[in-house]
Amino acid sequence: MNWEQLLSLKRQGDKGKRLRVEQDDTRLGFEVDYDRIIFSAAFRSLQDKTQVIPLSKTDFVHTRLTHSLEVSVVGRSLGRLVGKKIIEKYPHLKEVHGYHMNDFGAIVAAASLAHDIGNPPFGHSGEKAIGEYFSIGKGQQYKDQLSAKEWQDLIGFEGNANGFSVLTASRPGIEGGLRISYATLGAFMKYPKESLPKKPTKDIADKKYGFFQTDKAFFQDVALDMGLIPNKSGSDIGFERHPLAYLVEAADDICYTIIDFEDGINLGLVSEDFALEYLIKLVKDSIDTSKYKTLETKEDRISYLRALAIGSLINDAVKVFVENEELILKGKFPFAIMDKSKYKAQMDDIIKISVDNIYQSREVIEKEIVGYQIIQTLLDKFITAYNNKFNGNASNYDGLILKLLPEKHHLEKENLYGRLLHICHFISLLTDGNALLFYKTITAVKN
Repeated sequence: MNWEQLLSLKRQGDKGKRLRVEQDDTRLGFEVDYDRIIFSAAFRSLQDKTQVIPLSKTDFVHTRLTHSLEVSVVGRSLGRLVGKKIIEKYPHLKEVHGYHMNDFGAIVAAASLAHDIGNPPFGHSGEKAIGEYFSIGKGQQYKDQLSAKEWQDLIGFEGNANGFSVLTASRPGIEGGLRISYATLGAFMKYPKESLPKKPTKDIADKKYGFFQTDKAFFQDVALDMGLIPNKSGSDIGFERHPLAYLVEAADDICYTIIDFEDGINLGLVSEDFALEYLIKLVKDSIDTSKYKTLETKEDRISYLRALAIGSLINDAVKVFVENEELILKGKFPFAIMDKSKYKAQMDDIIKISVDNIYQSREVIEKEIVGYQIIQTLLDKFITAYNNKFNGNASNYDGLILKLLPEKHHLEKENLYGRLLHICHFISLLTDGNALLFYKTITAVKN
């Protein structure tokens, strides 16, 4: 892989190449990506989607939107710091092609901003609820009518693949979705493979999958245009990662490790004294103890340590990336950046505390149970009505259910896989609150 190709400004539908030297720096293409994402309806819906505590009414708890904004800020810093090193190492990127270090920051920031845009309501339990509707629920009836890869797309429903669809899928009059640059799409694609074979290797890029069968052709076009390295044979599609995808993943890893932990502390799920013991290991080289002693509130003390911890992790992530940049370009780095961090043990300790005290807290578990019931009920009602309409035997009740579908989701899908995925996509874009409202309407719950 080479950086000139990887930093492609091309967008879906372009016939020619967009050159960096011809770009207007006041309206750079990679920055346009960020704008298009942040103004999209799918991104706005993240303000009412779970990060840690589903349906939480607590002011200071992060939602998917605040998490995504924070990841984009960390991603921008990672991208700029790495970009500075890359431009120094390959000066022709600037001298001949016109790239700047800030281009790297803009790409990683935009991809980071979108990294959760395809996640269903109620956090990762939302993905599991969709998958289990098909694998062990009423959706099992459709298995024999689908190909193995179509079926795996559904039973292993993946927010990353759904996000790629959100960013790129066409609908009447809206060709190419948000028409994001190929470079940003490449950085977004943490798992550049289809759903089968499932976890064929221990390579981090094979951990999950990154596109649905409906999006396969365009996914391949993006990957091949940027020169990503194919790593599957026969009819299976898979590629080595775009190098900047490692930074998007690192930004997410840094934020959920530290900021979810901060939420747990502020919620009283993790004691401050216990938290200090773990955070201090990340900041012992940078903490100003005299300043720290002047901070009178728990919130201020934790905020100060959080900022220092994120700074420590950013600097170390950049160091790991730069040291392994040549291996990454060759597709020979099968690890997450933070797995090679000198702070990995400390991060693992914090994540373990978060799992035990936050992610497995009674409040989270109770709300996830509610989320399962909501998502699986909505799937069953809308899929049944949608299929009955297609087959010409819709009841009056089916017609009423379909009237609840927003106008942009009133599309005809000729094959069963397309119809099932379409309803999954619709439900995935609902906010936690909106999903709850649909559920109450359909089940006649008044409160």
